[in-house]
Parts: sequence; structure tokens; C-alpha cells
Amino acid sequence: MLNRVTSQTIWMKSLFLLLASGCLLLSGCAGYTLGAHKPEHLRKITKLAVPTFENMTLEPRLASLVTNAVIKQLQNHGSYQIVSKSEAEAVLQGKVSNIARTQFRSDLNNVLRSSQIMASLICLFTIKDAATGKLLHNGNASADSYIILEANLQLSETQLLEDTAQRLAFNLADQISEGW
Repeated sequence: MLNRVTSQTIWMKSLFLLLASGCLLLSGCAGYTLGAHKPEHLRKITKLAVPTFENMTLEPRLASLVTNAVIKQLQNHGSYQIVSKSEAEAVLQGKVSNIARTQFRSDLNNVLRSSQIMASLICLFTIKDAATGKLLHNGNASADSYIILEANLQLSETQLLEDTAQRLAFNLADQISEGW
């Protein structure tokens, strides 16, 4: 009989400790929520228009490449619904202001010959209220990427620009979708 009472007591104490530790673990998450945490000044914006960015560089097609990457990244994030200007609550306008290419690594036998190149891309952007034109947010995003040069230099360059645009889009979307 004494063994049975002792085992029940031990079982009850372990159950109590398990429940108490569960409450402590759950209370550690107080204040955290799942989902997007937009910046406070953009919290009410749900529908966003993204017209083609302006290209201030001499690189052809760069503005449409960056614009498409930004739209895809915003759609993946899910914080904003991408719509036309007529349906939008706000408009995201951007300017691709600079692109720079530099040698990242050289050939072992010839330091003047590049084996890898790096591209740096800078984009300035604003978010304006669609109805009033009032400035809600402005900022800039940048990204760097590098690629190993292949025999087809034009294809390597295209892949480099696409990767850099995607990295820039991730940085831009993170700025306007995460309010940390």
C-alpha cells in the first residue's frame, strides 16, 4: 500500500512539474505573433501598386528586371496584394540608381583576366498614398552578387544581373514588410 501511494505521489508531482514548465515555456512567447509585422506607418496598407522602376543606369532592361523581382518577392512575402494603380491604396515607385561591376577574382596565371565578377546594385524607392500622393515611406536597397565567368560571357552577365536583382528585391521587400 505504501508503494502505491508513493508511486501516485511521484506521478502527480511529475505531472505538476510538466504542466508548470509548459506554462513557463508558453509565457516566454508573450508578445510574439505569427505572420507579417509591417512597419507601423505602413500597417494599414494592404494593396500596393508597383509600376516599372525608372532606370538611371545605361544597362538595358535593368529596370524591368528589378521591378519583376520586387513584385515576385512581395507576392512571396504575402504582406501586400499587388494590384493596378486604380485599385491600390499606395504606390511603390523606384529608381535603379547605380550598377557597378568589379573583378572579384582573377585568373591564377593572369591577374588582368577575371575569373569571377561582382555586381553591386542600388535602388532608391518611395511609397506614396495612392489617393493623396502623400509620402508614406522612402528608402534605398542595395545588393551584391558574384558569378564565375563561363565561356559564354553574355550568359554569365545575364545570370549575374538576375541574381543581383533578386537579392535587391529581397532586401527591399524586407524593409517594407518587416517592422522590426
